Amino acid sequence: MKKLVVVSAGLSVPSSTRLLADRLAAAVERGAPVSVRVVELRDLAVEIAHNFTNGFPGRALAAALDAVTEADGLIVVTPVFSASYSGLFKSFFDVLDKDALVGKPVLIAATGGSARHSLVLDHALRPLFSYLRAVVAPTGVYAASEDWGAQGLPERIERAAGELAGLMGAGSLRQGLDAEATVPAPSAPEPRGHLAEPVASAAEPAGALREPAGGKSAAGAGDGDGTSDGDGRGATVSHGFRVVPFEEQLAALRG
Repeated sequence: MKKLVVVSAGLSVPSSTRLLADRLAAAVERGAPVSVRVVELRDLAVEIAHNFTNGFPGRALAAALDAVTEADGLIVVTPVFSASYSGLFKSFFDVLDKDALVGKPVLIAATGGSARHSLVLDHALRPLFSYLRAVVAPTGVYAASEDWGAQGLPERIERAAGELAGLMGAGSLRQGLDAEATVPAPSAPEPRGHLAEPVASAAEPAGALREPAGGKSAAGAGDGDGTSDGDGRGATVSHGFRVVPFEEQLAALRG
């Protein structure tokens, strides 16, 4: 069973941040068999501060850091402070090992009092987790105060949860890669200027003009080896065409 860890940076009790985190986790559970663990950063604030000063995590913080490192996927939710993630939220990921999130699927989410802060997902959270080399789900979820109980939020939650479940299982991604690998490579195009019609051989005289061999069909004009057409003028038949020497062309023009 896959391990899903939810990191909530809500400060109040009850917390809209924790409520959004729980709804996202429940939506992922409906789409994939996962075990869920919630990390409340509010309870770890003192140990996070001590970690910055002495370099050692306390017991609860160490357990939370281990859970995040060992998780198969993350849901991270922060309230918006000063148009960005909270300081507590950032501090937790600052004390996390720099390689802990490499290749790990992450669903980003945030809560705020106004819809004007919804860009925090793309301007703050997504760059942070891209820097940590996590795989960020395409859909992020922002919930303003007016979104609770309104249309749109449940649909965004379900879509984001489905994307995270797919990333954790890697089924849809693997299927896409396999499908791409089976697509045949396009054949090389013919060179520009390539003609399907017969062309004169290098042995033909310079300036020779090709024309149909006196009404003969390609089958009756010879076997394409340059045989004479029997008109006594030195013309030859090559590959179904009558080759007229340049001197004969010139004489015809003068006459």
